[in-house]
Amino acid sequence: MSSEDKLKLISDSIRVVPDFPKPGIQFQDVTTILLNPEAFQATTDLLKEHCAGLNIDVIAGFEARGLIFGAPLALALNVPFVPLRKPGKLPGETVSVEYKTEYSTDKIEMHTGAVKPGQRVLLIDDLIATGGTLVAGAELIRKVGAEAVEAACVIELPELEGRSKLGGLPLFVLVQKAGI
Repeated sequence: MSSEDKLKLISDSIRVVPDFPKPGIQFQDVTTILLNPEAFQATTDLLKEHCAGLNIDVIAGFEARGLIFGAPLALALNVPFVPLRKPGKLPGETVSVEYKTEYSTDKIEMHTGAVKPGQRVLLIDDLIATGGTLVAGAELIRKVGAEAVEAACVIELPELEGRSKLGGLPLFVLVQKAGI
């Protein structure tokens, strides 16, 4: 199957849920990719293909859906996987950063020592909208002395201009969709 065929399969496997989580939003539900093993494999294959030459030491995936796509990618690239979670979800000592969302502030954490100084890290999430989560992830990686090399997402909602907030962090996406 060609890359173009894989991208079409992935795009066609994403369910749109109207008016979720609030009226006017066209929610792009990537969990339906998981219902189609061929689409899920195509997602991992295309991400692996792109990342193969980046010399990644670690993949860090965001709760919740970034964990779903990050873990198999880490296995495919034979590198460690680090979950980035909301406060109180990880046992043991953590390092965290706080960031602003549209309506409030939030925080992400990872285990202390999971990413080591000097390591090259790929950040992965299911979707980029406003970019706040990816910016916070890059800050967390820098906080421990590592380098956020690139961010990767299955979907980009370009009208929300999240890419422009990444401060030069390269972004790789498989599919662009309208979210509003």
